[in-house]
Amino acid sequence: MPQFENPCISLAVDRLNYGRSPDLPQQGEHFAIWVLKAPYPGGYVLHNCFWPENLTQTWLAWQEAFSLRGLPHVPLIHHATVKNWQLPPSSSTPVNANYTSRLMQHLGIQLWQWLFNGPIQGSLAQSQGIAIGQNKPLRLRLEIRDPNLIALPWEIMQPQAGKQAISLNQQILFSRTTIDVDPLPPQNYDRVLNILLVLGQSAESEQTPELQLEQEAAALVKILQDNRSPYVEGSQETELAVKSWVDTLIQPTPAELIAKLETEKYNVLFYAGHAIPAPDGGLLFLCPNAALSGTELAQVLVRCRVKLAVFNTCWGAQPDQENQPTPNGETTLSLARSSLAEVLIHHGVPAVLGMRDSIADAEALSFIQAFAQALRERLPIDQAVTVARQHLLTLYKFNQPAWTLPVLYMHPEFEGELTPPMGEGITELPGLPPNVLAERSTAVFLRSTSRINVKEWQLQGGLMRVGRQQGNDAIISEPWVSQKHAEISRRDSLNEKSGTRSTYFLRDFSRFGTFILNQGDRDWQKVHHQEIMLQSGCQLKFGSPEGQIWEFTIQNQN
Repeated sequence: MPQFENPCISLAVDRLNYGRSPDLPQQGEHFAIWVLKAPYPGGYVLHNCFWPENLTQTWLAWQEAFSLRGLPHVPLIHHATVKNWQLPPSSSTPVNANYTSRLMQHLGIQLWQWLFNGPIQGSLAQSQGIAIGQNKPLRLRLEIRDPNLIALPWEIMQPQAGKQAISLNQQILFSRTTIDVDPLPPQNYDRVLNILLVLGQSAESEQTPELQLEQEAAALVKILQDNRSPYVEGSQETELAVKSWVDTLIQPTPAELIAKLETEKYNVLFYAGHAIPAPDGGLLFLCPNAALSGTELAQVLVRCRVKLAVFNTCWGAQPDQENQPTPNGETTLSLARSSLAEVLIHHGVPAVLGMRDSIADAEALSFIQAFAQALRERLPIDQAVTVARQHLLTLYKFNQPAWTLPVLYMHPEFEGELTPPMGEGITELPGLPPNVLAERSTAVFLRSTSRINVKEWQLQGGLMRVGRQQGNDAIISEPWVSQKHAEISRRDSLNEKSGTRSTYFLRDFSRFGTFILNQGDRDWQKVHHQEIMLQSGCQLKFGSPEGQIWEFTIQNQN
């Protein structure tokens, strides 16, 4: 791990001037949008632009129509007046569903047109073309460096009426990211989802009866461990779905939570409970008179190698606010790197899912059920969020805010895969008895044939990644070897007479291909973006006919 990644384009947005410029009194705030990462050399472009007044007005109208807890009215343009969008009716007047649908769509289109403009639009189009050519979705990551823009629902962006919002499109895997992050340690695939479910206080001053929390925990455990599809009534567990195991903590003290994480091996944390914003990642109220800050939680999650943290709390993806004096009075500004999601990512947690605003219990349960099922079906985290978001939209409709509430942050080095992808190195037949697996009596090696620089790697867990980049299982430093060049995998089949039979395959992902010579053959065969069965004793060269020769060997240990 990471899996041979999808094409990726990363965008950054930052303000160039803070406050109104005396030279540009009518232009608004000046921003830069640029490409941090692109799947082709010419994709690294920069675009300078101004924040339009009509976008601020639509954003204010959107907040009044959809915000459940009153998101901050960020004064991006101080001289804004209502011109291009009619403000919604007062809270005492029912909001018309047709109006809310048009408002949702209008803000989504305006955000898209502002972000993907000028050369940024061309870079996105070229990147999408490359992804289509590789028959893969394009991974798009958005880094908002101006904290005052974080509150905007970038997940609803859509290119035009009738097109999907960016976070609903499975051909563009959308997530947010951030800068100045601690590096990720090498990541390995997990064979099961080990989930720690933590239920904290439901309100800062309210002590929910323990029995009610136990019932809520039992319902969540059933959802997280239920291996049936949430979409098809009566459906059964899919054959290649990974298992999930859930442990629960109900209103633990910080010490109890930390001890549980340190003594067990979890890859997913689910937290449901009360939280408030704060400069150091907010406060999670675990139990009466005991809270844990985001910074404190980040330390233990990174130390215990938790890969995904999911928070069903208010404001988990929103920064803290502070009031600052201005010549016209006071204004509310967002604090940089203060949201729970950002703090965890900064410390090195690979993926964090938080809520932009309050989410109803029924909506949260629907999302968690669909999200957990998608993870069990081996989807990357960003794709699983897309599937669960589509499920929310189906249940609660486009003109309702439920599908817009989850916000996914991903570490820029993380590819989002918790378990081996479907068909990519799945090696063990589900349901195979443990005693049969224990009887496997073969060892598989990739060995150098050189007597000067002897190297050997053994296939572990049914998958060996080969490439020049650190993090591969077999690291070959020759210049023509791709960063993530190929993988060697084992696939098992069960025969009633002969028992378990293992077959080994090489799949090439490289730029220059892999060369193979089977015993008895005279000519080398080139494999490029293909899969081929490997025979014991065959020889391999990675990237060039002039490369080092490696021998693939299957040894019977009986």
